Amino acid sequence: MPKPIPVPTPETRPFWDGAAAGELRIQRCLDCGKPFFYPRTLCPNCGSEHVEWFTASGRATLYSYVINHRPARGFEDDAPYAIAVVQLAEGPRMMTNIVGVPATPEALVLDMPLRVAFEQRDDMAIPVFAPDEGSGEETA
Repeated sequence: MPKPIPVPTPETRPFWDGAAAGELRIQRCLDCGKPFFYPRTLCPNCGSEHVEWFTASGRATLYSYVINHRPARGFEDDAPYAIAVVQLAEGPRMMTNIVGVPATPEALVLDMPLRVAFEQRDDMAIPVFAPDEGSGEETA
């Protein structure tokens, strides 16, 4: 069975268009200045309707994870795999998968530097994160 493919909505279309272009796009409030993720029409900090999309750096750190040994349909060939929450350099957290490293506690070190990558699924690009080996600095 193939992996599921997200269905963009009007609110999420800029995020998915960015992913297709190899960019991690998130939103920020034009009134309070706070960046946020997941996509929505109102700022979760101050409630303003004045929000914009921007291209994030793609850098993050590993905030939390779980190693899934019992995969959902479509992910059987990937097990075990890491489902993670990453802290973007811009501040927001997002749920994602960690790739490019074994799904073991020894390899998944909290606060490890990560960089966005994109996994192709049919005609969709899905943001995932991999270790940022070239980073010698903190990203959060």
